[in-house]
Amino acid sequence: MTATEDPVETRVGPPPPFDPELEAGRALMREELSRLTTLEAIPECRERRPGPPVTDEDLRRGGAFEVEERRVPGPPGAPDVPLLICRPVDVAAPYPAIYYIHGGGMIMGDPRSGLPDMALPAAEELGMAVVSVDYRLAPEHPHPAPVEDCYAGLVWTHEHAAELGVDPARIVIAGTSAGGGLSAAVALLARDRGGPPLLAQMLLCPMLDDRNDSPSMLQMEGRDTWDRTANHVGWTALLGDARGGPDVSPYAAPARAADLSGLPPAFVDVGSGESFRDEDVAYAVRLWQAGVQAELHVWPGGFHGFDAVAPQARVSQDAREARLRWLRRILAA
Repeated sequence: MTATEDPVETRVGPPPPFDPELEAGRALMREELSRLTTLEAIPECRERRPGPPVTDEDLRRGGAFEVEERRVPGPPGAPDVPLLICRPVDVAAPYPAIYYIHGGGMIMGDPRSGLPDMALPAAEELGMAVVSVDYRLAPEHPHPAPVEDCYAGLVWTHEHAAELGVDPARIVIAGTSAGGGLSAAVALLARDRGGPPLLAQMLLCPMLDDRNDSPSMLQMEGRDTWDRTANHVGWTALLGDARGGPDVSPYAAPARAADLSGLPPAFVDVGSGESFRDEDVAYAVRLWQAGVQAELHVWPGGFHGFDAVAPQARVSQDAREARLRWLRRILAA
C-alpha cells in the first residue's frame, strides 16, 4: 500500500446479503448481543441468553443416550473440570466420540449449550458418544484457564476411554465459535505436548484471532450477531491488555500459530455474512499450506450461529448435512 492509498477500512466493500430465510433470527440475536459493549455488560448478557434451559431429557433424545456428569482432575493447581457425558444406549462399544467445547465468546455458555443442535444429532446418527467440557469462563478466569481446562478434560477422556466405552483412536474434537477456537487450540496443545491423538477437528465458525481487524470483521460491524464490538469484549476478557499485542499465545488465539503442520484433519465452516469469515478461511488455507487435510465451507448468506437460530432454513440444513457427511467419511477412513 502506498502512502496515498486509503486505509483498509475504506477499501472494504458493502456487506454481502443475508439469506432471507435467516433474517428474522439474525435480527433477534443482533438485538440481544448488541448489549455486549463493555466488560461490565457480561453479567447481564449471561442472564439474558435466549432459549429454555437444556434438560437431561433433551440430552437423552428419547432414550438414545444415557447422561452422566463427572468431575475430573483439572490442570495442575486448578479445580476439577466438570464433564457432561452422553453415551449411546444401543451401540456396541467401543464407539467413536465427539469431545465438544461450547461457544459463548469465552465469556458465556455451559456444557449443555449447543448439544441438542450441534453435537447430539450427528452423534445419534453415527453411533457416537459426546463428552462436553465445562471450562472456566473469562474474565473471572483469563487465559490459560479455559484452554487448560479443555485440555485436561480431553486427557482424562482419552485415559478413561475404555471405562466410557469409547475408542481412544476415534475421538473428534469439535466446537462452535469460542469452542471452535478452543478446539483448534487444544489440537495445537495435544500436538506440542505429545498428548492424546485426535482423529480430527471440527471447527464451526471458530473464534481464532484476537487482532479483530480482518476485512470481514470491519465489513460486518454492527450487522453480524457477534460483531467487532462484542469480539473486542470477548478477547479483552480473555487476554486483558495483551489483546492484539505482539505476545499473544497461539493456545489463546490459534491464528497466531506459526506452524500448523502435524495437526489432525479439519472441517472448517463459517457464514459469508459473518465477522469470523476471513480469519476462518485464512486458517483453512494455512492448514492446506502446512500439509494438513482440511474441508472448508462458506455458507452463503449466513451470519454467526445461523443454523442454531434458524435450523429449518435451507442453508442451515445444507450446513448440517455437510458436517454429517464429513464425520461419516472421517470415521470410515
